[in-house]
Amino acid sequence: MAADRPRGGRRARRALAALRDKGFNFDPDQSSDHYTTENGWKVDDYAQPLPPEPPGPPVPGGSFEVAQRLMRDYEFADPAIVRAVYAEDSPFETRDMLLEGRFYGLKFHFGVRVGGLVDDELAVDGRPVRRWGWNYRTLQGHLEAGQMDYEVRKWLDSGEVDFRIHAFSRPAHIPNPVIRLGFRVFGRWVQRRFARHACQRMARLTAARARVSAAAQDPPATSP
Repeated sequence: MAADRPRGGRRARRALAALRDKGFNFDPDQSSDHYTTENGWKVDDYAQPLPPEPPGPPVPGGSFEVAQRLMRDYEFADPAIVRAVYAEDSPFETRDMLLEGRFYGLKFHFGVRVGGLVDDELAVDGRPVRRWGWNYRTLQGHLEAGQMDYEVRKWLDSGEVDFRIHAFSRPAHIPNPVIRLGFRVFGRWVQRRFARHACQRMARLTAARARVSAAAQDPPATSP
């Protein structure tokens, strides 16, 4: 399990192991044009500015690299809302993750699987962008169906860095009528709360760790 977060109890470990036999609860091979509000999906986009860097490629220990590490370890997620349990030695590109959601003292387990990585440089509106990111997709038994994409971008012409979340989702089949009602009432609010907190936490942790990295690379001069 990830060394920097709780290992989870025996029940969580069993639930994580069971994910390997579960499939997605939606068709991820559909064209991206299918996942629209017109087709019944909720679509969300968030963009959070991070501390800028000088123009050009990402700076060692700068915002872009720090954000990469935070994303890879799922540290941007607010642990008061959701925590992740996973086998740290599993291939990242296809990793199963058990998300432990917390809501007013209750805990819910949701299974997801990493569906792909992004690591490239491209032009957006004529501007060069370096980006890195990944997504996860919901598995059978999840209360929702859909996908969340996380991405950090650096605009090479200006040095601006930002963290982005793109998601499409809709309620999955929920047999329990009490949970189904609760999700209908609170689900959308929890979704937005998670994304807002993730953006705020990413900005805060990136700024703090980038400062530490910069100080380590350029220690203050000392007198003889």
